[in-house]
Amino acid sequence: MIPQLALVPGEPSGIGPELCVRLAQQPRNDCRLLAFADPDTLRAAAAALALPLQLLPEDSPARAPGDLPLRAVPNAAPNRFGTPDPRNARAVIDALLGAGQACLDGSLDGVITGPVHKAVINEGGIAYSGTTELLANQAGVEVVMMLANDIVRVALATTHLPLREVADAITAAGLSKVIRTTHAALRRDFGLPQPRIAVLGLNPHAGEDGHLGREELDVMIPLLQQLRSEGLDLIGPLPADTAFLPAKLAGFDTVLAMYHDQGLPVLKYSGFEQATNITLGLPYPRVAVDHGTALDLAGKGIANPSSLFAAAVLCARLAAQRKIPQ
Repeated sequence: MIPQLALVPGEPSGIGPELCVRLAQQPRNDCRLLAFADPDTLRAAAAALALPLQLLPEDSPARAPGDLPLRAVPNAAPNRFGTPDPRNARAVIDALLGAGQACLDGSLDGVITGPVHKAVINEGGIAYSGTTELLANQAGVEVVMMLANDIVRVALATTHLPLREVADAITAAGLSKVIRTTHAALRRDFGLPQPRIAVLGLNPHAGEDGHLGREELDVMIPLLQQLRSEGLDLIGPLPADTAFLPAKLAGFDTVLAMYHDQGLPVLKYSGFEQATNITLGLPYPRVAVDHGTALDLAGKGIANPSSLFAAAVLCARLAAQRKIPQ
């Protein structure tokens, strides 16, 4: 059966609505989309792009370019592209939570999300650190952030932490959860029966035998040895400055970076427009764009939709993989 996926534009004043309108122009045989959004915002985005948009009841099939089934989540205030309004923060969060709940209830099979403006959500009186954390809290699970393109997959041991706090966050217990979650998701969602994970060291040269830091010796090496004894295929800890060489990447299914800017600059340089953000560990696939709200581009019809297109293709593939008996 074809996967049924939620499509959430994210921040209404950013480029998300325009990207969703562009996505609705594409004929699809890999999934059915259901948008969770403010209808007036989507219509305004379609007008800015001079593209057709026919918003349909949520149980109606899309038959022509521009058809988009919708579950309306109205904004509290009129939207202006490029000018965020904190009064619309609740609508953004309600759309995300509504999409997540539909997957938890089993009526939908996955979620595709556009960019969200963190500061505006918090200015609207809602504590929000990111959609990854929001959906994880709703589902009551621990998750791992992975970014991927056609060249490399990069999972993160820590996400949005100040660099000063990263070393203290690299613990055996925490790293074990991240590796196990990543391993399980690669098996279940990507269909890799024995995934090979390259684990980066925290310090330069992976600590240089303790001369440049002891996290590798004291925490990482003992843990990796333990997990290998349980059957996990783990390489490392590896020096981060050479782990991404093409010849080495060919031998890995995923690279696990210790912190945000250790792995993601390489991924984005290798293919930013096609990169996606995947939440591993949820009871359903969630794939997001790998860029921000781009308020300076909103309403101008010039934003590149490649990342959202890639997110839709990948989410459909992951949802279909989950339907295969394990």
